[in-house]
Amino acid sequence: MFKIRSLVTALALAGSISMASAWETLPTEAPAPADNATTAEKVELGQMLYHDPRLSSTGTVACASCHNTMLGGEDNRPNSMGVHGQTGGRSAPTVWNAAFNKVQFWDGRAASLEDQAAGPVTNPIEMGMKSWDDVVARLKTIEGYQQAFEKAFGKDAISKDSITKAIAAYERTLITPNSPYDKYAGGDKSALTEQQVRGMEKMAELGCTGCHSGPAFNGAGMFQKFPVMANGYFEAQYHFKKDKGLAEVSKNPADENLWKVPTLRNIALTAPYFHNGSVKTLAQAVTLMAKLQLGKDLPKEDVADIAAFLNGLTGEFPKQNMPALPATPGTTTLN
Repeated sequence: MFKIRSLVTALALAGSISMASAWETLPTEAPAPADNATTAEKVELGQMLYHDPRLSSTGTVACASCHNTMLGGEDNRPNSMGVHGQTGGRSAPTVWNAAFNKVQFWDGRAASLEDQAAGPVTNPIEMGMKSWDDVVARLKTIEGYQQAFEKAFGKDAISKDSITKAIAAYERTLITPNSPYDKYAGGDKSALTEQQVRGMEKMAELGCTGCHSGPAFNGAGMFQKFPVMANGYFEAQYHFKKDKGLAEVSKNPADENLWKVPTLRNIALTAPYFHNGSVKTLAQAVTLMAKLQLGKDLPKEDVADIAAFLNGLTGEFPKQNMPALPATPGTTTLN
Protein backbone atom coordinates (compact mmCIF):
# COMPACT_ATOMS: atom_id res chain seq x y z
CA MET A 1 0.00 0.00 0.00
CA PHE A 2 2.77 2.41 0.80
CA LYS A 3 4.16 2.66 -2.71
CA ILE A 4 2.48 6.01 -2.45
CA ARG A 5 5.25 8.57 -2.50
CA SER A 6 6.06 7.54 -6.06
CA LEU A 7 2.43 8.22 -6.90
CA VAL A 8 2.58 11.58 -5.18
CA THR A 9 5.61 12.58 -7.22
CA ALA A 10 3.71 11.74 -10.37
CA LEU A 11 0.73 13.69 -9.11
CA ALA A 12 2.62 16.88 -8.43
CA LEU A 13 1.87 18.00 -11.98
CA ALA A 14 -1.61 16.50 -12.06
CA GLY A 15 -3.39 19.82 -11.77
CA SER A 16 -2.13 20.85 -15.19
CA ILE A 17 -3.34 17.70 -16.96
CA SER A 18 -6.52 17.99 -19.01
CA MET A 19 -8.75 15.03 -19.80
CA ALA A 20 -11.18 16.88 -22.04
CA SER A 21 -10.58 14.39 -24.84
CA ALA A 22 -11.05 11.32 -22.66
CA TRP A 23 -14.43 11.56 -20.93
CA GLU A 24 -15.43 8.03 -19.92
CA THR A 25 -18.76 6.46 -19.02
CA LEU A 26 -19.22 4.35 -15.91
CA PRO A 27 -19.13 0.57 -16.40
CA THR A 28 -22.31 -1.28 -15.44
CA GLU A 29 -20.40 -4.13 -13.77
CA ALA A 30 -17.47 -4.14 -11.39
CA PRO A 31 -14.58 -6.60 -11.64
CA ALA A 32 -14.31 -9.14 -8.82
CA PRO A 33 -11.07 -10.63 -7.45
CA ALA A 34 -10.12 -14.16 -8.46
CA ASP A 35 -10.84 -15.52 -4.98
CA ASN A 36 -14.28 -13.89 -4.64
CA ALA A 37 -16.35 -14.28 -7.78
CA THR A 38 -19.67 -12.46 -7.59
CA THR A 39 -22.59 -14.91 -7.28
CA ALA A 40 -26.25 -14.36 -6.54
CA GLU A 41 -25.93 -16.35 -3.30
CA LYS A 42 -23.04 -14.20 -2.04
CA VAL A 43 -24.81 -10.99 -2.99
CA GLU A 44 -28.00 -12.04 -1.17
CA LEU A 45 -26.03 -13.00 1.93
CA GLY A 46 -23.89 -9.87 1.74
CA GLN A 47 -26.94 -7.64 1.58
CA MET A 48 -28.30 -9.25 4.76
CA LEU A 49 -25.00 -8.81 6.59
CA TYR A 50 -24.62 -5.24 5.34
CA HIS A 51 -28.01 -4.27 6.83
CA ASP A 52 -27.82 -6.32 10.03
CA PRO A 53 -27.07 -4.28 13.19
CA ARG A 54 -26.29 -7.52 15.04
CA LEU A 55 -22.79 -7.25 13.59
CA SER A 56 -22.28 -4.50 16.19
CA SER A 57 -21.75 -4.98 19.90
CA THR A 58 -24.93 -3.14 20.87
CA GLY A 59 -27.11 -4.34 18.01
CA THR A 60 -27.65 -0.73 16.94
CA VAL A 61 -25.18 -0.10 14.09
CA ALA A 62 -25.01 -1.81 10.69
CA CYS A 63 -22.83 -1.04 7.69
CA ALA A 64 -25.93 0.64 6.27
CA SER A 65 -26.17 2.97 9.26
CA CYS A 66 -23.28 5.05 7.95
CA HIS A 67 -23.37 3.97 4.28
CA ASN A 68 -27.08 4.18 3.58
CA THR A 69 -28.18 2.68 0.27
CA MET A 70 -31.48 4.53 0.59
CA LEU A 71 -29.50 7.79 0.40
CA GLY A 72 -26.32 8.71 -1.43
CA GLY A 73 -24.45 5.78 0.07
CA GLU A 74 -23.48 7.63 3.25
CA ASP A 75 -25.34 9.40 6.06
CA ASN A 76 -25.18 13.17 5.33
CA ARG A 77 -23.56 13.73 8.73
CA PRO A 78 -20.25 15.54 9.24
CA ASN A 79 -19.08 12.55 11.30
CA SER A 80 -20.84 9.20 11.46
CA MET A 81 -22.26 7.86 14.72
CA GLY A 82 -21.24 4.45 16.01
CA VAL A 83 -22.05 2.41 19.10
CA HIS A 84 -22.96 4.25 22.31
CA GLY A 85 -23.42 7.48 20.31
CA GLN A 86 -19.71 7.82 19.63
CA THR A 87 -18.50 9.79 16.61
CA GLY A 88 -15.22 9.63 14.77
CA GLY A 89 -13.38 12.44 13.06
CA ARG A 90 -14.17 11.64 9.44
CA SER A 91 -17.18 11.79 7.17
CA ALA A 92 -18.42 8.45 5.80
CA PRO A 93 -17.45 7.96 2.13
CA THR A 94 -20.18 6.80 -0.22
CA VAL A 95 -20.53 3.08 -0.87
CA TRP A 96 -22.04 3.68 -4.31
CA ASN A 97 -19.42 2.88 -6.96
CA ALA A 98 -16.86 2.07 -4.25
CA ALA A 99 -16.12 -1.04 -6.29
CA PHE A 100 -14.22 1.25 -8.69
CA ASN A 101 -11.87 2.51 -5.97
CA LYS A 102 -8.46 0.85 -6.04
CA VAL A 103 -8.08 1.54 -2.32
CA GLN A 104 -10.69 2.12 0.40
CA PHE A 105 -11.14 4.52 3.34
CA TRP A 106 -10.21 8.19 3.11
CA ASP A 107 -6.58 7.32 3.86
CA GLY A 108 -6.49 4.37 1.46
CA ARG A 109 -5.42 1.91 4.14
CA ALA A 110 -7.53 -0.96 2.75
CA ALA A 111 -6.55 -2.49 -0.57
CA SER A 112 -9.97 -3.98 -1.37
CA LEU A 113 -13.64 -3.98 -0.45
CA GLU A 114 -12.99 -7.20 1.48
CA ASP A 115 -10.28 -5.51 3.55
CA GLN A 116 -12.49 -2.49 4.14
CA ALA A 117 -15.42 -4.60 5.34
CA ALA A 118 -13.24 -6.08 8.07
CA GLY A 119 -12.39 -2.73 9.68
CA PRO A 120 -15.51 -1.08 11.14
CA VAL A 121 -16.90 -4.23 12.79
CA THR A 122 -14.19 -4.34 15.48
CA ASN A 123 -13.49 -0.61 15.60
CA PRO A 124 -14.43 0.47 19.16
CA ILE A 125 -16.03 3.71 17.95
CA GLU A 126 -17.87 2.27 14.96
CA MET A 127 -19.46 -1.18 15.48
CA GLY A 128 -17.61 -2.11 18.64
CA MET A 129 -17.31 -5.91 18.50
CA LYS A 130 -14.42 -7.10 20.69
CA SER A 131 -13.12 -9.55 18.11
CA TRP A 132 -14.00 -11.28 14.88
CA ASP A 133 -14.25 -14.52 16.84
CA ASP A 134 -17.18 -12.96 18.69
CA VAL A 135 -18.81 -11.97 15.39
CA VAL A 136 -18.45 -15.48 13.99
CA ALA A 137 -19.76 -17.06 17.19
CA ARG A 138 -22.81 -14.81 17.16
CA LEU A 139 -23.71 -15.59 13.54
CA LYS A 140 -23.25 -19.32 14.08
CA THR A 141 -26.11 -19.25 16.58
CA ILE A 142 -28.53 -17.97 13.92
CA GLU A 143 -30.00 -20.80 11.86
CA GLY A 144 -30.93 -18.58 8.93
CA TYR A 145 -27.33 -17.47 8.57
CA GLN A 146 -26.09 -21.05 8.75
CA GLN A 147 -28.27 -21.84 5.74
CA ALA A 148 -27.34 -18.68 3.82
CA PHE A 149 -23.60 -19.22 4.30
CA GLU A 150 -23.91 -22.84 3.21
CA LYS A 151 -25.62 -21.74 -0.01
CA ALA A 152 -22.96 -19.12 -0.71
CA PHE A 153 -19.77 -20.82 0.48
CA GLY A 154 -20.47 -24.42 1.48
CA LYS A 155 -20.98 -26.24 4.76
CA ASP A 156 -19.56 -24.79 8.01
CA ALA A 157 -18.41 -21.70 6.14
CA ILE A 158 -19.12 -18.91 8.64
CA SER A 159 -15.82 -17.07 9.15
CA LYS A 160 -14.34 -13.59 9.01
CA ASP A 161 -13.18 -14.35 5.48
CA SER A 162 -16.59 -15.44 4.19
CA ILE A 163 -18.40 -12.59 5.97
CA THR A 164 -16.21 -9.91 4.40
CA LYS A 165 -16.32 -11.61 1.01
CA ALA A 166 -20.12 -11.67 1.05
CA ILE A 167 -20.36 -8.00 2.03
CA ALA A 168 -17.87 -7.06 -0.69
CA ALA A 169 -19.78 -9.11 -3.28
CA TYR A 170 -22.95 -7.16 -2.44
CA GLU A 171 -21.11 -3.83 -2.56
CA ARG A 172 -19.86 -4.63 -6.07
CA THR A 173 -23.48 -4.48 -7.25
CA LEU A 174 -23.89 -0.91 -5.99
CA ILE A 175 -23.23 0.89 -9.25
CA THR A 176 -25.01 4.00 -10.54
CA PRO A 177 -24.61 4.27 -14.33
CA ASN A 178 -26.58 6.31 -16.86
CA SER A 179 -26.18 9.73 -15.29
CA PRO A 180 -26.88 12.71 -17.55
CA TYR A 181 -23.10 12.94 -17.96
CA ASP A 182 -22.86 9.28 -19.04
CA LYS A 183 -25.59 9.79 -21.59
CA TYR A 184 -23.82 12.89 -22.89
CA ALA A 185 -20.47 11.11 -23.10
CA GLY A 186 -22.23 8.24 -24.86
CA GLY A 187 -23.43 10.51 -27.62
CA ASP A 188 -26.67 12.12 -26.39
CA LYS A 189 -25.66 15.77 -26.54
CA SER A 190 -29.02 16.87 -25.12
CA ALA A 191 -28.44 15.02 -21.84
CA LEU A 192 -26.52 17.91 -20.25
CA THR A 193 -27.67 21.52 -20.17
CA GLU A 194 -25.56 24.28 -21.67
CA GLN A 195 -24.55 25.30 -18.16
CA GLN A 196 -23.48 21.75 -17.30
CA VAL A 197 -21.38 21.51 -20.48
CA ARG A 198 -19.70 24.79 -19.55
CA GLY A 199 -18.98 23.35 -16.11
CA MET A 200 -17.51 20.18 -17.58
CA GLU A 201 -15.25 22.16 -19.88
CA LYS A 202 -14.23 24.48 -17.05
CA MET A 203 -13.21 21.50 -14.91
CA ALA A 204 -10.94 20.25 -17.67
CA GLU A 205 -9.55 23.73 -18.31
CA LEU A 206 -8.73 24.27 -14.63
CA GLY A 207 -7.10 20.84 -14.27
CA CYS A 208 -9.66 19.31 -11.88
CA THR A 209 -9.70 16.17 -14.01
CA GLY A 210 -5.99 15.68 -13.47
CA CYS A 211 -6.92 14.10 -10.14
CA HIS A 212 -10.64 13.41 -10.52
CA SER A 213 -10.03 11.28 -13.59
CA GLY A 214 -11.43 8.07 -15.02
CA PRO A 215 -15.02 6.86 -15.29
CA ALA A 216 -15.61 7.22 -11.53
CA PHE A 217 -13.87 10.63 -11.37
CA ASN A 218 -11.73 9.21 -8.55
CA GLY A 219 -8.24 9.08 -10.02
CA ALA A 220 -8.24 5.26 -9.96
CA GLY A 221 -6.18 4.90 -6.80
CA MET A 222 -4.48 8.27 -6.79
CA PHE A 223 -3.46 10.05 -3.61
CA GLN A 224 -3.25 13.81 -3.38
CA LYS A 225 -2.23 16.31 -0.75
CA PHE A 226 -5.11 18.38 0.61
CA PRO A 227 -4.92 21.23 1.07
CA VAL A 228 -2.02 22.05 -1.26
CA MET A 229 -2.12 25.80 -0.64
CA ALA A 230 -1.71 27.15 2.88
CA ASN A 231 -4.60 29.40 3.87
CA GLY A 232 -4.93 30.39 7.50
CA TYR A 233 -8.38 31.91 7.05
CA PHE A 234 -9.93 28.72 5.69
CA GLU A 235 -7.95 26.48 8.05
CA ALA A 236 -9.37 28.38 11.03
CA GLN A 237 -12.87 27.76 9.66
CA TYR A 238 -12.62 24.16 8.48
CA HIS A 239 -9.62 22.56 10.25
CA PHE A 240 -8.62 20.52 7.19
CA LYS A 241 -5.06 19.93 8.42
CA LYS A 242 -5.99 18.69 11.88
CA ASP A 243 -6.35 15.14 10.55
CA LYS A 244 -3.03 14.02 9.05
CA GLY A 245 -4.60 11.59 6.58
CA LEU A 246 -2.32 8.80 5.39
CA ALA A 247 0.29 9.75 7.98
CA GLU A 248 -2.12 8.60 10.71
CA VAL A 249 -1.57 5.08 9.32
CA SER A 250 1.98 5.17 7.97
CA LYS A 251 3.43 7.34 10.78
CA ASN A 252 5.58 8.97 8.11
CA PRO A 253 5.61 12.80 8.19
CA ALA A 254 5.99 12.81 4.39
CA ASP A 255 2.45 11.41 4.17
CA GLU A 256 0.79 14.20 6.15
CA ASN A 257 -2.46 15.43 4.62
CA LEU A 258 -2.37 12.87 1.83
CA TRP A 259 -5.80 11.52 0.92
CA LYS A 260 -7.30 9.09 -1.54
CA VAL A 261 -8.94 11.07 -4.34
CA PRO A 262 -12.68 10.59 -3.72
CA THR A 263 -15.23 9.91 -6.44
CA LEU A 264 -17.31 12.78 -7.76
CA ARG A 265 -20.12 10.41 -8.74
CA ASN A 266 -23.39 11.35 -6.97
CA ILE A 267 -21.54 14.11 -5.13
CA ALA A 268 -24.65 16.30 -5.17
CA LEU A 269 -26.22 13.80 -2.74
CA THR A 270 -23.34 13.40 -0.30
CA ALA A 271 -23.08 16.71 1.58
CA PRO A 272 -21.38 17.69 3.82
CA TYR A 273 -18.02 17.59 2.05
CA PHE A 274 -14.35 16.73 2.56
CA HIS A 275 -12.79 14.19 4.89
CA ASN A 276 -14.07 15.91 8.03
CA GLY A 277 -17.50 16.85 6.68
CA SER A 278 -16.88 20.49 7.48
CA VAL A 279 -18.32 22.08 4.32
CA LYS A 280 -22.09 22.14 3.96
CA THR A 281 -22.68 23.05 0.33
CA LEU A 282 -21.42 21.85 -3.03
CA ALA A 283 -20.83 25.40 -4.26
CA GLN A 284 -18.59 26.14 -1.28
CA ALA A 285 -16.72 22.88 -1.83
CA VAL A 286 -16.03 23.90 -5.45
CA THR A 287 -14.83 27.33 -4.31
CA LEU A 288 -12.51 25.83 -1.72
CA MET A 289 -11.06 23.21 -4.06
CA ALA A 290 -10.19 25.89 -6.63
CA LYS A 291 -8.56 28.08 -3.99
CA LEU A 292 -6.74 25.45 -1.93
CA GLN A 293 -5.71 23.02 -4.69
CA LEU A 294 -5.25 25.27 -7.69
CA GLY A 295 -4.68 28.69 -6.16
CA LYS A 296 -7.57 30.20 -8.11
CA ASP A 297 -10.39 32.50 -7.07
CA LEU A 298 -13.30 31.38 -9.21
CA PRO A 299 -16.05 33.84 -10.19
CA LYS A 300 -19.51 32.88 -8.99
CA GLU A 301 -20.56 32.05 -12.54
CA ASP A 302 -17.83 29.41 -12.89
CA VAL A 303 -18.66 27.94 -9.48
CA ALA A 304 -22.32 27.68 -10.47
CA ASP A 305 -21.42 26.05 -13.80
CA ILE A 306 -19.15 23.45 -12.19
CA ALA A 307 -21.71 22.69 -9.47
CA ALA A 308 -24.33 22.23 -12.19
CA PHE A 309 -22.09 19.75 -14.00
CA LEU A 310 -21.45 17.86 -10.77
CA ASN A 311 -25.22 17.50 -10.38
CA GLY A 312 -25.10 15.81 -13.77
CA LEU A 313 -23.00 13.02 -12.25
CA THR A 314 -25.97 11.67 -10.26
CA GLY A 315 -26.65 8.25 -11.75
CA GLU A 316 -29.48 5.74 -11.79
CA PHE A 317 -29.64 3.78 -8.55
CA PRO A 318 -30.39 0.06 -8.77
CA LYS A 319 -33.57 -0.86 -6.97
CA GLN A 320 -32.87 -2.17 -3.48
CA ASN A 321 -35.27 -4.76 -2.08
CA MET A 322 -34.48 -4.74 1.60
CA PRO A 323 -33.69 -8.23 2.91
CA ALA A 324 -35.54 -10.08 5.64
CA LEU A 325 -32.84 -10.72 8.25
CA PRO A 326 -32.58 -14.20 9.78
CA ALA A 327 -34.59 -14.26 13.00
CA THR A 328 -33.89 -15.85 16.38
CA PRO A 329 -37.38 -16.89 17.56
CA GLY A 330 -37.82 -16.87 21.31
CA THR A 331 -34.35 -15.52 22.12
CA THR A 332 -31.75 -12.88 21.28
CA THR A 333 -28.12 -13.02 20.26
CA LEU A 334 -27.39 -9.74 22.06
CA ASN A 335 -26.17 -9.46 25.64
